[in-house]
Amino acid sequence: MKARLLLCAACLTVVLAGIGALAQGRIPTRFGGVIHDYSPLAGGTTAWEVRGPWSLDLNDETRTANFSAALTMELSVLGQTPANVQAVILAQHTHHIAMKNATVTYNPTDCPPASATTPPYTAQIEIEGTASVFANGSVAPFGQYSQLQVCLAGGIGEPNVPFSNVTLVFQKPAANHFGPQPIHGVVRKANWLDE
Repeated sequence: MKARLLLCAACLTVVLAGIGALAQGRIPTRFGGVIHDYSPLAGGTTAWEVRGPWSLDLNDETRTANFSAALTMELSVLGQTPANVQAVILAQHTHHIAMKNATVTYNPTDCPPASATTPPYTAQIEIEGTASVFANGSVAPFGQYSQLQVCLAGGIGEPNVPFSNVTLVFQKPAANHFGPQPIHGVVRKANWLDE
């Protein structure tokens, strides 16, 4: 009887260890957070401030994702004269960005790295596809569609936050407005669809 109990206990330990390993390797399917960065203004003395929430839903079976962001942009008051710090001079406007059925790559190698002056992070997920970009609810002056790369990254080593950073990199024509550099933000949630 003792032998059976020991055998059952050993089997249960192996099963629980396997379940734990599966749970640890499981990738969240819903992400969300906030973009908050500056985008350079060509030939200007200031930059655009870019802020707003974003969300991402992964479909692990099809290796596709849907991404959306609602961003506000305005010229930063940094470098402005007091006379220019008015609503009309700061050119506040909105952008709604959506990308459907974008390609998902796990453990990508072509995502933007962390700045050399900040702690490093590792890219975990890359989403690439054609994004629809609207400005103040209408087609943006630079056109409606542009290629977009979204990367989710996290801390290196243990303990860490596995999903902490997000970057957006636009290609032309949207890069003419947002700039070709990564636009940074934070991951605030990483959940599974059933949570």
